[in-house]
Amino acid sequence: MTNVFESMKDLFTPQAADQQQNPLHVGEVTHAWVLLTLIEEGLTVYQQSLNTTKDDELIHALRNGQQAATDIAEQLRSFLRKEGIPLPPASEDKPLSDPDAIPLGVKHTDEELANLTSAKISAEITLLGQALAVCVRDDICKLFFEIQYEIFKFGCSLKKLMSKRGWLKIPPYYYPPGYSEK
Repeated sequence: MTNVFESMKDLFTPQAADQQQNPLHVGEVTHAWVLLTLIEEGLTVYQQSLNTTKDDELIHALRNGQQAATDIAEQLRSFLRKEGIPLPPASEDKPLSDPDAIPLGVKHTDEELANLTSAKISAEITLLGQALAVCVRDDICKLFFEIQYEIFKFGCSLKKLMSKRGWLKIPPYYYPPGYSEK
């Protein structure tokens, strides 16, 4: 079976090399700029979460997410610099701290950390979907698609951990009028 993500990537690759490079339009710039802001601010979420949890599986997942976000942020920064677009300001890195030193009234639970990370991923995926919808230039479309794929991969692994631990928040099930379970 063909991998849909690889097929989409292949769809844009030959066209990006042949396409005349017009300047990015305002929608492409805005989405790239906001995405970089969201990714970089998300790095502080990973840092704060790693400073809070002692759960080995969650630490492993958060480190994977942090590494993916670091790589994605560098890709976006490089692309924006190449296009002459000023970079958004980024928050300072958080220093390492002892999870046991955090007061209980302030300290997030592992479930809260996982759901905060999940919400961040949802926002990134949503923004990337909007960004792909407005793309004209194939090179930025390809970049957004590759980033979305990386975020999907991480999101799926986090979802498995959250499901395993009972942390996944599931909306109530909908049963249409007249539905009967058989």
